[in-house]
Amino acid sequence: MVGSVIPSSRALIARMLAPVDWEKARLFVEYGPGVGTFCQTVLDRLPADARYIAVDTNPDFVRHLRHTIADPRFSAVLGSAADIERIIADHGHDAADYILSGLPFSTLPPGVGDAIGRATAAALRPGGAFLVYQFSPKCREFFAPYLPRYDHAMEWRNIPPAQLYWAWKDAPDAR
Repeated sequence: MVGSVIPSSRALIARMLAPVDWEKARLFVEYGPGVGTFCQTVLDRLPADARYIAVDTNPDFVRHLRHTIADPRFSAVLGSAADIERIIADHGHDAADYILSGLPFSTLPPGVGDAIGRATAAALRPGGAFLVYQFSPKCREFFAPYLPRYDHAMEWRNIPPAQLYWAWKDAPDAR
């Protein structure tokens, strides 16, 4: 149910979120927030009029987040990342500015990773980004067909070292 038994390091969190333009962020989404390792850092930087939707398939994690995060900008949702377009619409938004994911793509059932990649690309606004941290580069197979422009780095100060990806949704006229 989790990608790692050790929480993400502060170095990973800082580096993963570094490209976010916080002043322009109005909707930030996270897939698989687990116990909320990124949540407070995101909320500390998110504008007062922005929203943060955390989507998890584990009801225990969703319940934990709902009881530990009282910020009115935050919503913990029980659901699948493959349904993100509907989840965003149900919360009154058209698109997300940023979607963060630590989902273990390499262990997802067949077809689920591709469905998440497709739905993520559709749910991002032009200029938005899919922020992915993984322990395997396999996740590229799922997002690159839909978000082919991406940056990659390694965060060696994390245990285990993590692959970091920032996949950008180009504006229609940018191609």
